[in-house]
Amino acid sequence: MSDRDFTKTSGETVYEGKIISVEKAQYRFADGDEITREVVHHPGAVGVVAVDDEHVYLVRQPRQAIDDPDCLEIPAGLLDKEGESPEDNGRRELGEEIAKQADDWEHLLTFCTSVGSMDEQVHLYLASGVRDAPDAEPPDEDERIEVVAWPLDRLDEAIAATRDSKTLIGLLLLRNRRAKSG
Repeated sequence: MSDRDFTKTSGETVYEGKIISVEKAQYRFADGDEITREVVHHPGAVGVVAVDDEHVYLVRQPRQAIDDPDCLEIPAGLLDKEGESPEDNGRRELGEEIAKQADDWEHLLTFCTSVGSMDEQVHLYLASGVRDAPDAEPPDEDERIEVVAWPLDRLDEAIAATRDSKTLIGLLLLRNRRAKSG
């Protein structure tokens, strides 16, 4: 047993919101030391790196948490529908956010966004063979989304233009994949 091993000994929800909750939890290490942590619980999310032969499809939308009215991101959404798999969520979000569908889906990576305080995991998918989805559901009424068809030959500019972690990770993985195949 390592001195880094720990056990949760108690926890209390101190905030319950629409998307997140915050728990004040106590942990005991194997050596007997005890600590208290505030943990943000999040349902998780999916991000989609959507490409056709010429473009990667991004969205611009306001993100109040970072005071940015035009945050550049890959299409994404919360894992907020009971029983929906991450891939099915990605398919739905691709239709809702950019009115597209894809022929091929590949899971790229699942990562944690902020391991020091949050349990959120983001599942990244590569959706290729992207084309119009005539039966796509419209975006949620509170979303203000601008679809951006970014030329693949300017991918480095897209990477430089974003601060969003899921988008950076997804676009960097896409750039590495393109470098290996081309």
